[in-house]
Amino acid sequence: MESSHPINPSDSTSPAKDYIVLLREIDIWQKSKLVLSNVSLTIESGEFVYLIGNTGSGKTSLLKTLYADLALKDGHALILGYDLKKITEQQIPFLRRKLGIVFQDFQLLEDRNVKANLEFVLKATGWNNNRNIETRIREVLGMVGIEELSHKSIHEISGGEQQRVVIARALLNKPRLLLADEPTGNLDPGTSNEIIRLFKKLSVDYQMAVLLATHDHRIMEAFPSRTLQCESDKLIERTN
Repeated sequence: MESSHPINPSDSTSPAKDYIVLLREIDIWQKSKLVLSNVSLTIESGEFVYLIGNTGSGKTSLLKTLYADLALKDGHALILGYDLKKITEQQIPFLRRKLGIVFQDFQLLEDRNVKANLEFVLKATGWNNNRNIETRIREVLGMVGIEELSHKSIHEISGGEQQRVVIARALLNKPRLLLADEPTGNLDPGTSNEIIRLFKKLSVDYQMAVLLATHDHRIMEAFPSRTLQCESDKLIERTN
């Protein structure tokens, strides 16, 4: 029987744990509206975690808090070693370079090919050695299984292939945490399955933590994993 319970990271100070995300009793606000209250959560290196909840329940607000797009007012939060209560505007880009972020909207540059899309991001984040740039682009395209698409224009490839480019882009700076907001929302079931398999493989092969927000209960049944739910301004953990 499925049940739910509040998350209580009681052992959150244990040195044996490799926590990528550690939240204690934080409140998440959108302007003057309290979206989620008293949120406590830990995510370890290599964990694959679903984040579910109705539209407007706080999923995206939680993700935005993790990549410092929403300021933290209350509680304690460490993300990849950054204290979100103390993080400065100058530090935020460095935090985000340690994260990979995948949105439902691909946000690819339509006037450039696959390689140029990735090259743009690397140069924007401080890479300036052309040989290293070429090598890293080959590596991430290999990780997502689309090496042969390097010189294809964005409009020439399928939706599933575009999502793989987006994931490759998120991997460029070797993140330890991937945040994905409805990454299969625009994809057919077969392609969605391929993308979830890819996320699962990345979490295992590269010990990346993955937090994936979704409405798609079909993929959760096909690929069961730890599941968090935003409900009635709380974050709870679903158990079977």
